Amino acid sequence: MKFIIKHEIKGRLRVHLPVKRLSFREADILEYYLNNFPEIKTAKVYERTADAVVTFACDRERIIGIFKEFSFDNVKVPEKVFECSERELSAEYYDRLVMTVILHYGKRLVLPVSIRRIWVMIKSLKYAWRGIKTLKNKQLQVELLDAMAITAAVHTGDFKTASSVMFLLKIGDILEDWTHKRSVDDLARRMSLNIDKVWMFADGGEVLVDSSDIKCGDRVVVRVGNMIPFDGEVYAGEAMVNQASMTGESVAVHKGIGMSVFAGTVVEDGELTISVTQIEGSGRFDKIVKMIEESEKLKSSLESKAERLADKLVPYTLLASGLTWLVSRNVTKAVSVLMVDYSCALKMAMPISVLSAIKEASEYDITVKGGRFLEAVAEADTIVLDKTGTLTKAQPTVVRVVSFNGESEDELLRQAACLEEHFPHSVARAVVEAAQKKDLLHDELHTKVEYIVAHGIASEIDNEKAVIGSYHFVFEDEGVEIPEDKKGLFEELPDEYSHLYFAKNGRLAACILIEDPMREEVKAVVEELRTQGFEHIVMMTGDSERTARKIAAEAGITEYYAEVLPEDKAGYIERAKAEGRKVIMVGDGINDSPALSASDAGIAISEGAEIARQIADITISSSNLESIATLREISMLLMKRIKYNYRTIVGFNTALIGLGVAGILPPATSAMLHNGSTVALGLKSMTNLLPEDKNESRL
Repeated sequence: MKFIIKHEIKGRLRVHLPVKRLSFREADILEYYLNNFPEIKTAKVYERTADAVVTFACDRERIIGIFKEFSFDNVKVPEKVFECSERELSAEYYDRLVMTVILHYGKRLVLPVSIRRIWVMIKSLKYAWRGIKTLKNKQLQVELLDAMAITAAVHTGDFKTASSVMFLLKIGDILEDWTHKRSVDDLARRMSLNIDKVWMFADGGEVLVDSSDIKCGDRVVVRVGNMIPFDGEVYAGEAMVNQASMTGESVAVHKGIGMSVFAGTVVEDGELTISVTQIEGSGRFDKIVKMIEESEKLKSSLESKAERLADKLVPYTLLASGLTWLVSRNVTKAVSVLMVDYSCALKMAMPISVLSAIKEASEYDITVKGGRFLEAVAEADTIVLDKTGTLTKAQPTVVRVVSFNGESEDELLRQAACLEEHFPHSVARAVVEAAQKKDLLHDELHTKVEYIVAHGIASEIDNEKAVIGSYHFVFEDEGVEIPEDKKGLFEELPDEYSHLYFAKNGRLAACILIEDPMREEVKAVVEELRTQGFEHIVMMTGDSERTARKIAAEAGITEYYAEVLPEDKAGYIERAKAEGRKVIMVGDGINDSPALSASDAGIAISEGAEIARQIADITISSSNLESIATLREISMLLMKRIKYNYRTIVGFNTALIGLGVAGILPPATSAMLHNGSTVALGLKSMTNLLPEDKNESRL
């Protein structure tokens, strides 16, 4: 590809393509292409100017080579990249904003005064109708104040003021709508499906295939804890399905043969074979957007309180205007009061602040499903952390397989992988990957597998009952015995590893030793959370006491609980909330789901089970736990911004009303200052809460 270097500094390059402008699709293709190179930190393509800006940490010539190799025809881009692109949306609102400004000031230059006055009177009818509709609904809202102020200005012949008020109101509406739409769309993109592989039923067995290879009519198998990847009908099986992401239902619903299921919902219990009726990229994004826009979860209590206060203040503004007229008999002073209200600014600045904070969090790979969860994170004094996959790395590895039944270690690993490959857990993935590294083929050796949440798996291999899982499940629940001549070997199993027990026919067959090292950043993150005000930092795990004690000591956590079940985690959170504490839960597995639901804000690690991400209020896509501290910082700064906005709005507008009543400010000036300050505060609320160097430091 040919291009021109327009500007260059160390680590940053701006290039121009030799065309007048790029189409939205072309810009998306180029940006997708550039962002797929690890050498490029950030890439931004501007379709209007046909420019691309990249920051990089490599040799300049490498970047030049990347641009030279580019061709629009040779880049294969997933369709969902175009489906989720916000370019067209941004261009639409940008054009609306520019056109509104041009028309407003263009009319002043082109149209005679008489025509402009007629135009203002006609436009004022729309705002008058808005105000009347609020009365029809038996409500006194800000639209009524706008209508009365504009009508009074027209009635007194102050057409310039009426025109300015309507212009600023329209600008404010566009900015608010644009910010809301961008924030909601970005959140929807983060919540969209990202499923690469699915189990397809073919030729009497199951085959793991790319989700992009699935066609309508194919049958896919979805087991407990997994997300349903496509819309379809149940072909076989039955299950309880969590449909909260699509319908808002908090209780799982039963699904059986012939019933419809939806992409993005999660199997909580059971197993389904689904006949696909609609593949990826067929409206899923629009469904999520609608769900978010209709969700009351987007509102924090402070935001809701501000909106309620805004509506409550409308009658008082009307009363103040009426009293001003009765006392002064001066219509101009009365109109000055109407021109200024608290409601407009409160209703605009608060939602924009929350949605902008959600958008900013997404820049740090944090998906927040609503403003009230940011508020909960800001107010929390207790944080509960799961161990496996949260404090420890999400990629545990098999160190060794210890045989207890005479079979070879490789054969036992092969059988264990055959069972584990169907279930979403980091330890299960470790077993499967260990078998793959040894090229151990593990075709379906077993009968139907049953997953027991937080315990293990049960099935049959060669007509022998096979179980694999925790000590509690294998030895206490299933009553498995240790061979007499192997008890010494069992006692010598090293403590520094997690133990996964595999038994057949009621006798221990193998112990798989799993190395699950703690994340490097955990100790620093725990210290930072303490400085941010968390009084209780708690670790909970189903692992043994010795393993829990070791990890807690390394992490600097003094309060921990070992060998806990899912109900134990949820029970602790319920007790803490009963004591008046605000609790955050951080987890990644199916067994964390009850605790995530019970907490004031549940945070899921995206590398974990789909059901955890579905139930959680917040999802962290980054592999670095520093995101939790970043989330806390954003949340606390958001609460400060909301309180600052509230004080500024009340103080500034009260001053304007006072100056208007005193006759110091005419209605036109009051309206200009009020609407100007509202838009300015809205624009300020759109800015990032964290300093720029915070974002740059993570690149």
